[in-house]
Amino acid sequence: MTATSIPALFDETRVRGGFLQGLLSSDLPRSRVLSFILLAILAILAATPFLFSGSQPLSTAAKICVFIVLVASYDLLLGYSGIVSFAHTMFFGIGGYGVAIALERLGASWTSVAVGLAAALVLSALLAAAIGLLSLRVRAIFFSMITLAVASAVAVLASQLSEITGGEDGLSFQLPFELRPAFRPLSEPLFGVTVNGRVVAYYLVFFVALGVFLLLLRLVNSPFGRVLQAIRENEFRAEALGYRVVAYRTAASVISALAAAVAGALIALWLRYNGPDTTLSFSIMIDILLMVVIGGMGTMYGAVISATLFVLAQSYLQVLMEAGSTALSGVPILPNLIHPDRWLLWLGALFIISVYAFPGGIVGRLRQGRSSRA
Repeated sequence: MTATSIPALFDETRVRGGFLQGLLSSDLPRSRVLSFILLAILAILAATPFLFSGSQPLSTAAKICVFIVLVASYDLLLGYSGIVSFAHTMFFGIGGYGVAIALERLGASWTSVAVGLAAALVLSALLAAAIGLLSLRVRAIFFSMITLAVASAVAVLASQLSEITGGEDGLSFQLPFELRPAFRPLSEPLFGVTVNGRVVAYYLVFFVALGVFLLLLRLVNSPFGRVLQAIRENEFRAEALGYRVVAYRTAASVISALAAAVAGALIALWLRYNGPDTTLSFSIMIDILLMVVIGGMGTMYGAVISATLFVLAQSYLQVLMEAGSTALSGVPILPNLIHPDRWLLWLGALFIISVYAFPGGIVGRLRQGRSSRA
């Protein structure tokens, strides 16, 4: 290497570092272990169609992408704004139903997707603004109860308005041709994999989820995000400094609702179906709350790790327990203890252990470990 090429190398390194900082809004992982985990998750999700065969790994990866957006959007409320809302799955469901109803009524076209998504975003924004302006002035526990009541009412309406929503059976619909398995954008296999509409649908989910996540990351590291964190720490002091607390929290609620609606639209497009149990179930709300706490409140990267772990556990823990139970068939008690029918018990135990082991969340623990070594 010549002497003249050394400065050029340093300039290129600075450019790459500056690009990465800009992409991550200067909010770097600040931990080598965390950086490795995030890069590994990103690389595996990006290459899933070419790394794993079969439909289950692809469906699991798509669900991880959707839940990363959903958990990150809820972390904007809980972790960065200090708002405890139980209406997040309502916006998730609105996004899903918006796309499902449009595709079912208007036909399988991209225009229908755009109309359904636009209608869902507008309705989500209006509902979030109305709930925020009317309810955020009261104490936190009363706001939580109001959001729970509204979400329950919407879930009941979705079940009863069967002519529009399909009722308990939900809606099944056709996708645009480019997202169907019969679509072949490439005549020859790519890296030994036949690229069809299902792969195209996966990358649609992946890139939209990645874009929304980066937008949320940029938001929480903007002056707006700093004000939200100041309000979370001491809303009376923030109000004394001249910040309109209700307006900022309402704006955060609207942005969070919009991101959740996008996540709902993505899961509907991937499943080609939407119903009450798919997006409006209260158990999904509890799962989201758990994932925010486990990943680390107020850390967008926590959404990536916790959503990945949670969806993988939901998808494969029962299979692993069945294999373990079969392998230990000759041992007393143990086969019954890890019987696959008890997977929910062990899943709950794993979450209890993780909360106890990582009181500040996984990301908080990894960053704390780096600080103590430094």
